[in-house]
Amino acid sequence: MFCIDFETFCGYAISNSQMIRKNQIFAKEDLILKFFSGKEKKHTAESNDDLIERLLLENYNRYYHLAYSYVHNPDDASDIVQNGAYLAIKNSASLRQPEYAATWIYRIMLNEIFHHLKRPDTISYEDSLIAEGKPDQYQDLDLRTALDSLSPEDKAIVELRYFEDLKIEDIARVLNENVNTIKSRLYRSMQKLKLKMEVTE
Repeated sequence: MFCIDFETFCGYAISNSQMIRKNQIFAKEDLILKFFSGKEKKHTAESNDDLIERLLLENYNRYYHLAYSYVHNPDDASDIVQNGAYLAIKNSASLRQPEYAATWIYRIMLNEIFHHLKRPDTISYEDSLIAEGKPDQYQDLDLRTALDSLSPEDKAIVELRYFEDLKIEDIARVLNENVNTIKSRLYRSMQKLKLKMEVTE
């Protein structure tokens, strides 16, 4: 059985995001501590618990990168991932098809991202650089700006396909769409990106 204690999990998250706020994690300590210590696990959800635990640890950097690509702030990205992890742990018993656990977690993370983007204090990538006085962390600012011009849902398709290397079928499961719809939206999004990039050249 794959097992890790709560303190190790927190340390892993903090070392990878650098800017994580411990108080945001410990606010949910009760549930997560019980999860990683093996307490109060329902027998029918044991395999789900172990699987979700492993995926959260293995893919933390992927979830963080995805969140950061939307919110452009390390603290906010860390909060999104921690909230997503909390929801995945809390709802592990509701996962009916363990073989799709990875896409199930991606869906949770994207829902958290979309929820965050509805907040009125969300700022653009360029504004975040100006506000924090930081240099551009992406090699191609034009590409990042072009991606941000897409709707959050269309941007998710491009990010998941070309940055997270998910298959079209998996993206369809994450976004709860059929495969043909995802293919069409990906094509249209790539055309929009191409036009946007041509304008900025």
